[in-house]
Amino acid sequence: MAKAYWIAAYREIHDPDKLAAYLELAGPAIAAGGGTFLARGPAAKVYEAGIPERTTLIVFDSLEAAIATHDSPAYQEALKLLDNGVTRDLRFAEGLA
Repeated sequence: MAKAYWIAAYREIHDPDKLAAYLELAGPAIAAGGGTFLARGPAAKVYEAGIPERTTLIVFDSLEAAIATHDSPAYQEALKLLDNGVTRDLRFAEGLA
């Protein structure tokens, strides 16, 4: 089964306090769902339409595991704390192998 990647590109951070509250709950919820953080923090370098705000890359054993983690009560509680504190692009991509 192909791995899946949770990719979050933060376009704008409107409220750093809301982001901090979200991160406290989101990290443990993602880890509990089987996610492993591969990268997180500001972009080291951007090209084309890149925005240098925070980027997060997380790997899961499957797309189903990534979706289940996102939809879990623990992660949804973290999202409530985020409450429009950021503008981000969140997507899941399946690995090629």
